Amino acid sequence: MRFGIVILPQEPWATARTKWAEAETLGFDHAWTYDHLSWRSLADEPWGATVPTLVAAASVTSTIRLGTFVSSPNFRHPVPFAKEIATLDDISGGRVLLGIGSGGTGFDAFVLGQAELTPGQRHARFVEFVDQLDEMLRFETPGSGGITRRGDWFDAVGARMVGMPVQQPRVPFVIAANGPKALGVVARHGAGWVSTGPDGAVGEEWWAGVTSLVARLDAAAETADRDPATIDRHLFLDSGGQYALSSVAAFEDVVGRAASLGFTDVTTHWPRAEGIYAGSEDVLREVAARLPSLR
Repeated sequence: MRFGIVILPQEPWATARTKWAEAETLGFDHAWTYDHLSWRSLADEPWGATVPTLVAAASVTSTIRLGTFVSSPNFRHPVPFAKEIATLDDISGGRVLLGIGSGGTGFDAFVLGQAELTPGQRHARFVEFVDQLDEMLRFETPGSGGITRRGDWFDAVGARMVGMPVQQPRVPFVIAANGPKALGVVARHGAGWVSTGPDGAVGEEWWAGVTSLVARLDAAAETADRDPATIDRHLFLDSGGQYALSSVAAFEDVVGRAASLGFTDVTTHWPRAEGIYAGSEDVLREVAARLPSLR
């Protein structure tokens, strides 16, 4: 089992830098931040930009992997975003995990004045976004004239990328998906799959939903003629009405349940002082001390 921590981009870097550095010292395998322009109940609170935050995090760490949770086409275009991610991967020495999702229907979906999309349109846009990122993040041939693609959602005309990818064949994609079509995208492109479980479910209903999603992923992989065991499985624990760091016992319980379902990675949130994900940093540190025995 590998362990991750989410650090929301809410504090000035002079404060936040100590958390990113400590996440590595505590022994977490990966650290993430949300890739939103703002988020739900925290929309009126301070909120930094994702890629600059991760670049800064790379400068105060050396081994921990760094991830976006999760990037989407709601406000991103694959050409500039691929260049940003490839540059981040270079700066970090090949430590980036690119979390990708289809984009929700909240703040990010409308802040730029976008029209509301149907579920089918959101999926089609998602597929095109992932396909283009997959091509652009592999790009390594200077002087070739760049990449030109005409899509229904995104165009690229002679796009130049950074050069030889640091990670081969490109930055690993960790793709968020619940539905059968999106799970097919995981099977085609994902080094990993990330789940927050079924929306709206809590408690045992949530765990039952997670169990069902695991079976759906296996079926999608088999349909794509891929060994399901080659896909890393990330569970974000702080869903389903629970906060994993409410106590050491609670954390150990949900980690055990995730392991029994075949998850390879679990992630929780750095405790906030109040509101959502409120908790104690003492619990975080006690949990971190027990990570070796939970692996």
